[in-house]
Amino acid sequence: MRLKQLFTLTLIILLASCNSIPKKVSTAPLPAPMSAKVNIKTSALVQQVEIKGVDISKYQGTVDFEKLKAAGVHYVFIRATEGITYQDADYKSNHAGAKAAGLRVGVYHFYETDDDPQAQLNNYINVVKLSAGDLAPVIDIEKLHQNDDKNLIANLKQFLDGLEAQYVIKAIVYTGENFANKYLSDFSNYPLWLAEYQVDQPKIPNGWQDWTFWQWSQSGIVEGIEGAVDMDRFNGDRAEF
Repeated sequence: MRLKQLFTLTLIILLASCNSIPKKVSTAPLPAPMSAKVNIKTSALVQQVEIKGVDISKYQGTVDFEKLKAAGVHYVFIRATEGITYQDADYKSNHAGAKAAGLRVGVYHFYETDDDPQAQLNNYINVVKLSAGDLAPVIDIEKLHQNDDKNLIANLKQFLDGLEAQYVIKAIVYTGENFANKYLSDFSNYPLWLAEYQVDQPKIPNGWQDWTFWQWSQSGIVEGIEGAVDMDRFNGDRAEF
């Protein structure tokens, strides 16, 4: 179990025990499968045993991060950018609030497949400055625009390579099983944040060994956020957060 914790922590948490960007890219293997002692039988039970996280954007309005933490939330994924120009209006306040509350923070870019990958990378880098304890950067890719799959693999590789060069750690890839199976098998060496709902266990896309984060609901209710919010689970041990 200790070895599993070390592998998962090295792969996911950026600078958890450092004060500056690490000198080398993490080369730790993908996380080991979830411990057999965690036995998820129903979606209701997920809420009891999960290492809880949420992902937010400006659509959640004003978030009370202290209440989130008190409710058992361990980490927050926050939207920063989308495409080549869009920047979430609440990103800075959300990031500052989550950090002040002592939550782990991950920052994601919504990737537009019909936009230039370098311009999208520049948009993200210009906004996102990661610091000690932050999670690895995240690319959210879940749909194609019409007829733009021809250069998808090359463009994605350019974007992900640029993230790794900037932040010196492999990015997390957020997607769904069907999209991953159809388009993303070339990227199965990246940590996977998998979106799959109304199931007891997510089905792992082709090529991946396991999921690292699982977005298991789009309609969660938690103190600190008014209305429904996406709920996530970490495939590891509570001590890592």
